[in-house]
Amino acid sequence: MMKRLVIWILVAGFFATVGFAREAKEYDADVNYDEERLPHYDLPPLLVTSQGEAVTTAEEWRTVRRPEILSLFSNLIYGRVPEPDNPIETSFEVVKVDPNFMDGKATRKDVKIHLRNEKGKMSMHFLVFVPNRVDRLAPAFFKHSFNNTQSKDFDASTTRPGRLKSGWPLGELFDRGYGFCAVYQQDLVRHNEVEFLKSIHRLFYPEGQSFPKAHEWGVLSTCAWGAMRGMDYLETDDDIDHTRVAIMGHSKMGKATLWTAAQDERFAIAISAQSGCAGAALWRRKSGETLKKMVTRFPYWLCRNAWKFVEQEDDLPVDQHMLLACIAPRPVYVHSSVDDTWADSRGEYLSAYHASPVYELLGKKGLASEASPEVGKPIIESDVGYHVREGGHSVELYDWRQFMDFADYHFKR
Repeated sequence: MMKRLVIWILVAGFFATVGFAREAKEYDADVNYDEERLPHYDLPPLLVTSQGEAVTTAEEWRTVRRPEILSLFSNLIYGRVPEPDNPIETSFEVVKVDPNFMDGKATRKDVKIHLRNEKGKMSMHFLVFVPNRVDRLAPAFFKHSFNNTQSKDFDASTTRPGRLKSGWPLGELFDRGYGFCAVYQQDLVRHNEVEFLKSIHRLFYPEGQSFPKAHEWGVLSTCAWGAMRGMDYLETDDDIDHTRVAIMGHSKMGKATLWTAAQDERFAIAISAQSGCAGAALWRRKSGETLKKMVTRFPYWLCRNAWKFVEQEDDLPVDQHMLLACIAPRPVYVHSSVDDTWADSRGEYLSAYHASPVYELLGKKGLASEASPEVGKPIIESDVGYHVREGGHSVELYDWRQFMDFADYHFKR
């Protein structure tokens, strides 16, 4: 068994070093992108309890069905965060303040989030940018970031006014009155962790444990937990309106964004960009990346219980439309692109569409049509938003502007 596990890890490590485009072209000879070759599937019922009873009221959704669904995702897909024997102590340290960021548009705060108990200690480097020209608490975008928050990626660009060196249009966010926050995906766990000996997990292990149990948190759950610690800090910040925070992530971080928002209702909006498999896309379509591809390349992004459903997705008691539904009644926005077939744009839209009955049950506006919208025709004035654009796997200025418009619609009306 151990020999097989080592071989699995080595294979996963190899593919983790290959570029996304190369993976999607060379490693997917058996991947389906043809709508006509999709398997027949039936989605698990969203508004029927595990006891077979119909959910007809907001109270029944809130107290019965939603907790059931979150428990299934926690134990079978992303992994549950265990209760540590020694409680984690959290403290915040503002280590640097720059009131003249981007030629005075904003104030930058570098914050250390310290996490410790008797098992050890770790810290996260959390960035908070506050627009200077606002007369009240600022709403904010909160990014699950691939970019290291201690790197120069978050410095203002000297050649592209209003942008970070990473290219993100913070100037436009500031001009619209938004703050911006970022937490780094690898502060608490490595991108493709396979040991969990130096990650935050070691602070949670009871005596004698050195690896997560089959139902315990994988990498995506760890990223989600870290974002929640960022929200803990925002609740103490006198410049950010923590009740109006839109959490956003792309690709892997889009997956983490949906799981974060589903669990933590302090996040007011969730924006998922090209999240695909284990994100917004439906498992049962088996279009583009599948569960098998994911656990082969990144075996511990999900919990080990998820492995049981490889090529058995129809046996899952959940699908991803149910995850989006757990964010209701808070707004959710899904972004796809035409050439990002690995992420299954059609499956991402259908997930948002099939989540809509819960939004409607709660008095909110869902997606009215099962047909995907035209390319470049965003759905903004809705509690379930969506757009698909030309191009590939990236977040472009066009996408950011749709995200801002969606936030404007919900935060500024």
